[in-house]
Amino acid sequence: MKITLLTGKTFDLQNAFDFPLTVKSSLKIKRLNLRIDHKTRSAVLSMPKWCNKKTAFDFVSAHLSWIEEKLASLPALKNFEDGQKLCLFGKPLTICHRPDFGAPQRVGDTLFVGGQKAFLHRRIKDYIKREAKKEFLSRSQLLAQKLGCTLKGVSIKDTKSRWGSCSSRQHINYSWRIALAPTETIDYLMAHETAHLKNPNHSKVFWETVQSLCTDFTKGKTWLETNANQLYEYR
Repeated sequence: MKITLLTGKTFDLQNAFDFPLTVKSSLKIKRLNLRIDHKTRSAVLSMPKWCNKKTAFDFVSAHLSWIEEKLASLPALKNFEDGQKLCLFGKPLTICHRPDFGAPQRVGDTLFVGGQKAFLHRRIKDYIKREAKKEFLSRSQLLAQKLGCTLKGVSIKDTKSRWGSCSSRQHINYSWRIALAPTETIDYLMAHETAHLKNPNHSKVFWETVQSLCTDFTKGKTWLETNANQLYEYR
């Protein structure tokens, strides 16, 4: 991977380089900083409001080798494949492609998937989304009942910024990718988002509510903070 500058666009930071660059500017940011976003597979520049574009451009330019190295080291995106072993909702699962088979069906620890091989990844992804909606809705409803709260619905999305969110309308969104996480991580996220039905903030009381729903939530929370990039390896 070789990163270069794009001439003629020196002060258009978003388009001055031949790699994806997100620029964030805020009064709260005190100094220039660069990081790699594994979710969007892009470089992220944080810059103070007072910083001019020329200074920011020079800062990014001085770190091209570092950006090149980090982007090149990101794991390649992959598809679900025949014979692959997964962990779905905390249980082992092996993909078995049978062209003459009908709709995807789980039998024990095997997921049988029919149709053309070219559509295998999409069919498995759609299957996981459908199962996630049923699984996460059921779990969240049980937790909401424990809190004496009303849950009006659950949606499954492919978000890049959040694994889950709870709206003021008592509706929860979950990323389908969480279905591939370890059981303790799923338990933690269900507890986290459902707790927001009662506490729409991250106060001490909120975390006490999370713990009442998931006693050892720190294990799942830690996995999500340190290993979640693995979930973004799938297209």
